[in-house]
Amino acid sequence: MQPRPDPANRAKSIGARAISGLLRYGSMTIMAFLLFGVILLISGNSPIGSYSDLFSSTLGSARGFSEVLVAMTPMLLTALAVALPSRIGLINVGVEGQLYMGACFATWGALTLSELPSWILLPAMALLGMIGGALWALVPGVLRARGLVNETITTLLLNPVAPMIVSFFVFGYWRSPMDTNKTANFAPSARLPTFFDTRVDLSLVVGLVLLGLFWFVMKSTRWGLEMRAIGGNPQAAVRNGIPYRTYVISVLCLGGAVAGLAGMAQVSGFYGVLLANFSRGTGFMGFLISWLAGGNPFGIVVTSFAVAIITSGGNMLQLTRDLPYAVINILLAFTLFVVLARPQLYPRRKAA
Repeated sequence: MQPRPDPANRAKSIGARAISGLLRYGSMTIMAFLLFGVILLISGNSPIGSYSDLFSSTLGSARGFSEVLVAMTPMLLTALAVALPSRIGLINVGVEGQLYMGACFATWGALTLSELPSWILLPAMALLGMIGGALWALVPGVLRARGLVNETITTLLLNPVAPMIVSFFVFGYWRSPMDTNKTANFAPSARLPTFFDTRVDLSLVVGLVLLGLFWFVMKSTRWGLEMRAIGGNPQAAVRNGIPYRTYVISVLCLGGAVAGLAGMAQVSGFYGVLLANFSRGTGFMGFLISWLAGGNPFGIVVTSFAVAIITSGGNMLQLTRDLPYAVINILLAFTLFVVLARPQLYPRRKAA
């Protein structure tokens, strides 16, 4: 019999991996900022002054930090919606559409059940949002499970359809008498609670809890083991009796449910209404973050926080440095390029 691992050594190993991961993601971010500094110099701006404005407007005050957390919240959830299916080799490009459908279903609950108390209405809206996102991912899941169409194609093609459905209701049945571009304001009982007089709402806590649950399931449960087996070798997993089709449908729908929950959080927490085009590529940003983090929960938190700093500070750079907001996309692109070089920069150690 092999000796059981020492809990103290195991804790040290987990701590060492966490520190190593933090240093790895931090060094990659620094390299991206160094590359972006060259662009700032070419445009006639001081990199030091620009970065000072960027970080002082985001991390230099309690309000700025809270706004970073607000921007980070939907990124956490949408990145998790991508990371879940990726563990069995599925590429969920349809998070944007699932986000819209979750917001649509949750809005129906907010407008129809507005008389209910918040402790009943908010869970009902969250459940409706998850159902909307899951249903939007169901068809791609069934088609992939039957081997008919790749989920990358179907989820991507469904993205532009969901905003059209939302617009149909916003401009039609749910149209506000004061503004044709949005629904009526949600009742106070349909709004997510916020913390410490900021716009940070409960969805941030939910996102962090779900990421922790995702890590636990993948590391310590039979479901996680079978998902890793499917992701590593689907044919071998089928030969060993793992229900491949069931996992394909259920995991893709689960990812859609998380994206739908992100949509519910946006309309219930951030906006308080449903706008015709409320998402500015949030689902695609979540896909990028999940890919940058390699689907790792800790990496998703760090990467989404860094991206939130960049996107939140972009408005300040427009005011103080007369830079177009498009330069923020350049910085994000540099971050992507640095991550592409990660295998060469950080070669994996061979097992002894």
